[in-house]
Amino acid sequence: MNNLGQMLKQAQQMQARMQEMQERLAAIEVTGVSGGGMVAVTLSGKGDVKKVKLDKSIVDPNEIEVLEDLIVAAFNDAKSRVERHIAEETEKLTGGLKLPPGLKLPF
Repeated sequence: MNNLGQMLKQAQQMQARMQEMQERLAAIEVTGVSGGGMVAVTLSGKGDVKKVKLDKSIVDPNEIEVLEDLIVAAFNDAKSRVERHIAEETEKLTGGLKLPPGLKLPF
């Protein structure tokens, strides 16, 4: 029974650390760029769009499709940066323990 009690205690500690990690993630902002920095999209650590910045030189009504593609590329860059950050933080939290495929933390 001692092992079960120890496992429950460890699970509670892990839960507390996960909550702390989620709070830290909510506070960070990550920026992705495209077009050589002419388009920037900033996301929160939870993946919410916080800001879009466009260089004035690329705002051409005749080339709107290019601008749309650049915004998508910048968003995807920011999203992959957030995912890398989450993976790094999760690895620190789990001590390098490999999680089962499909199990994503903290979401």
